[in-house]
Amino acid sequence: MRSQKNFYFALTAAIIGFMVAIQFRTVSEPVVRDTRDTWELREDLMAEKEIQSQLLLEIRSNEEKLTKYKNERQQSKAMVLKDTLSELKSEAGLTKVSGPGVILTLYPIGEELGAEVPVSYVSPSLLKRLLNELNLNGAIHAAVDGQRVINTTVIRDINKETKINGRSLKRFPLEIKVIAASAQDAEKLYNRMQASQVIEDFFIDNLQVSIKKPQTDIEIPAYEDTVRIRFMEPVETAKGGG
Repeated sequence: MRSQKNFYFALTAAIIGFMVAIQFRTVSEPVVRDTRDTWELREDLMAEKEIQSQLLLEIRSNEEKLTKYKNERQQSKAMVLKDTLSELKSEAGLTKVSGPGVILTLYPIGEELGAEVPVSYVSPSLLKRLLNELNLNGAIHAAVDGQRVINTTVIRDINKETKINGRSLKRFPLEIKVIAASAQDAEKLYNRMQASQVIEDFFIDNLQVSIKKPQTDIEIPAYEDTVRIRFMEPVETAKGGG
């Protein structure tokens, strides 16, 4: 029983001693105070303001860059759209084009023989075959008697007259201009058409086809009429532009 009291006494004394030691240490440690004078405080304040000013300038610069990038992106979209529109117009035949190609001339056989041979007219089916043959051999643009040939071009017989885009083909010699993708393609086109069977078939209409050697700069006019689009409607966009 006595030993237990001694234990409690020793424990109590240890706790009190620990608390006294902590209090003594707290009192003995000096309080750290700011010993800077007014000028040093002003200098530190100016330095902080300078850092803040630099940060504001960087923020403003980044905002200007973002605005510039956004404007350039919008302008680039407009330029891409404009270039695409020009390309589509060219492919559709709505613009004048020039480039390397060949010129074919249809004229009555009688002119070469020095005799008068009756000429009826150019067969629409034969003319279509000729144009198809030209396309198969590398032609990308063509015009018949100054009339641009496009995807919607109609060649047909009306009252025994062959018409293209509604214009009659009754004047001879009849000139067909063709443009190829490159000078090399124009040379290939010339060589292949020289041996084409469709050239000989024009004798049926008492016509002969002359093919001039490839030229570097042949000009073909734009399609004159209005292109009518049928069976197409604009797509209705969902709400919110989706």
